[in-house]
Amino acid sequence: MKKLAVFLLLTTVFKLAAQEEQRVITTAVPFLTIAADARSAGMADMGVATSVDAFSQQWNSAKFAFAERKMGIGVSYTPYLESVIADIGLLSANYYNKIDDQSAFALSLRYFTLGEIELRQTLDDGGTIVKPNELAFDGSYSLKLSPTFSMGVGARYIRSNLKLPQEGSIDSKAASTFAVDVSGYYRSREIAYNSFDGRWRAGFNLSNLGGKIAYDENGQENFIPTNLKFGVGFDFILDQDNVLGLTSEFNKLLVPTPQDFNGDGQLDSADNDEYQDIGFFSGVFKSFGDAPDGFGEELKEFTWALGAEYTYQDAFMLRTGFFNESEEKGYRKFFTLGAGFKFKSAQVDLAYLFSASKVRNPVENTLRFSLTFNLGDEFYND
Repeated sequence: MKKLAVFLLLTTVFKLAAQEEQRVITTAVPFLTIAADARSAGMADMGVATSVDAFSQQWNSAKFAFAERKMGIGVSYTPYLESVIADIGLLSANYYNKIDDQSAFALSLRYFTLGEIELRQTLDDGGTIVKPNELAFDGSYSLKLSPTFSMGVGARYIRSNLKLPQEGSIDSKAASTFAVDVSGYYRSREIAYNSFDGRWRAGFNLSNLGGKIAYDENGQENFIPTNLKFGVGFDFILDQDNVLGLTSEFNKLLVPTPQDFNGDGQLDSADNDEYQDIGFFSGVFKSFGDAPDGFGEELKEFTWALGAEYTYQDAFMLRTGFFNESEEKGYRKFFTLGAGFKFKSAQVDLAYLFSASKVRNPVENTLRFSLTFNLGDEFYND
C-alpha cells in the first residue's frame, strides 16, 4: 500500500509522457526539470546559453560570473495542474552575489508542494491531512577563466517527501540525496558588423549528477534526472535601444533507457530488477548508447528548443519559443509567450504555454510569474 501511494503520486501528478510508449525514460523528483522562472519559461524552458539573470542557478551557474550588478534576488511561482486542483505549485527563491569582477556565488531553493491530501481509512474516519512536498537547496561558485569564458560548480541537496503515512508503517521515510552540477558559459566581446553589432553566447550544464533515491528501506532505488544541456545564441544589437537575442538549446537525459533485458518481448519485473542494478554513475555512460533501436533511438532522446527575446531600452521585453520532444519519448511539444517589465532595480516577468501535441502539458494555459531585484554596484563586462 505504501509503495502504491508513492506510485500514484509520481504517475498522476508528474507524468508528462504518453502512457503507451514503453521506453519513455522516467525518474524520481522530476520537478527539477520544470522551468522555475517566467523568463526561461517564456522562451520554451531554456536558459543554459541565454544572458545572465537571477535565476541562472537552475540552468547554468557559470553565467553569474558575467553578472552586471553586485547582487540579485529572484522569486517565482508556477501553478501546476491548475485546471485540476488549485494548491499544487512550484516556488523558487534565488540569490547571487558578485565576490569581485571575476567570481560570484549563488544560493537557491525550489519547493514543490502537492497541496493538502485528506486520508481516510473508512467513510466514518475523521481523516488525516498530509502535505506531500519536494525541495532542492543549491549552492554554487562561478569563476571567469578568461574575459569571455567562465565555469561554475554547484552542489544540491534534494528531498522528496511523497510517502503517505500508513498505520503500522515502520519504513516510511522521505527520500533524499545529493547531486552536483558542472557548467560553462561563453560570451564573446561585442562585434561590429555592417549594420549592427552582435555578441555570441554558448553554454553547457551537466546537472543533477548524484545518487539514486529510495522511499522504502531496502526498497526500489530511483534515478534522479541527470541532464546534459547545451546551447548557442546570438544577440543582434541593432542600436542602443533595441536588442534581439536568438537561442537554440538541446537536452539529453543521462538516465538509462528501460529495455527488455531477458528478450521475452515485454518489460517485466525481471527486467526492472536488472535495470535497478545499474548504478547512477555507470548509468550516465550507458545512456549514450543503450537505446534498443540503436543510434536513431538515441537521437530521439534529445529534446531541442528555439527561443527569441526582444529588449527595448532594457526596460521592456517580449519573448517566444518552441520546445520539441520525440513522440516516442514523451511527446512534449509546445509554444510559449512571455513578457518582462523593468523599472529601476525591479523586474516582473510573465510566461504562458500552448501545448502543440496530444499529450496535455501540466502548465498549459497557466500564467507564470517571476519577480527580480538587481541591486548594488555595476560591473562592466567587455
